[in-house]
Amino acid sequence: MLFVPAHVERFVERAHARGADACILDLEDSVPLAQKATARDAVAAAAATIAGRGTPVLVRVNQPWELASADIDAAIGPAVSALVLPKVNDAATVHAVAARIDALEAQRGLRAGYTRLIALIEDVQALPALDAIAQSTPRMLGMILGPEDFSASAGMAPVPVALTLPNQMVLFACRRAGILPFGFPGSIADFGDAEAFSQTIALARRLGFVGAFCVHPAQVPVLNTGFSPSADDVAHAHGAIAAFEVAEREGLGAAEYRSKMVDLPVVVRARETLRRANAPLSIPPETT
Repeated sequence: MLFVPAHVERFVERAHARGADACILDLEDSVPLAQKATARDAVAAAAATIAGRGTPVLVRVNQPWELASADIDAAIGPAVSALVLPKVNDAATVHAVAARIDALEAQRGLRAGYTRLIALIEDVQALPALDAIAQSTPRMLGMILGPEDFSASAGMAPVPVALTLPNQMVLFACRRAGILPFGFPGSIADFGDAEAFSQTIALARRLGFVGAFCVHPAQVPVLNTGFSPSADDVAHAHGAIAAFEVAEREGLGAAEYRSKMVDLPVVVRARETLRRANAPLSIPPETT
């Protein structure tokens, strides 16, 4: 998911051609304070432009609430699939946002639950509340650690060795809640070294993450490759499942494939690989 400043028209015009699964129209960090109102006024038309060209749109709103409430009022509409909530430290913040969206969807003729949410975890204060945030509303699509702000709050550098544990804490909370874990253990600002970034994304996939945010178009192909199952991954998954099914028919609980044991947990991972290979990342509707 590629961040695009909502107030920069030339970026909006090219957003759909960048290869990202979705674009995040940004009203927060990439928009100077003096231009917040301009970006907010532009967000509905920008969302319609990008969504109309086939790319799903999310909007990152601001904090504090005085800014966020106006952003939410401007963003909710048929062209916006989800909101990204920055600096979420507790479930109460999410509840307040969800209540406002409830009212706006009803006023604007949208199906209840149309607009999903992604929570950005950007402070050490949020760590004890991760489960409450992840489970706060059926609108919650996923969570992600904001590496730069989080590292600043912890007094550490945004490097993989420091970011692996908090990323895993976010991922585990997502898995417990049944929502999508996004992110990677590294700095989102490092887009100059494609090889190093590729290694970080490969680690993120092994850790269990399914996708991530990015701030530069050069990061998009790295994320697409790193989070997508390769041809060998797909072939291995098919082979492991087939071997296990043969073993089951023979009354066995495990099989051997490519000199490794294949039991039920391996098959579960293989089926997930095939599901992801056949179904590009999308923003599913809220379910109750």
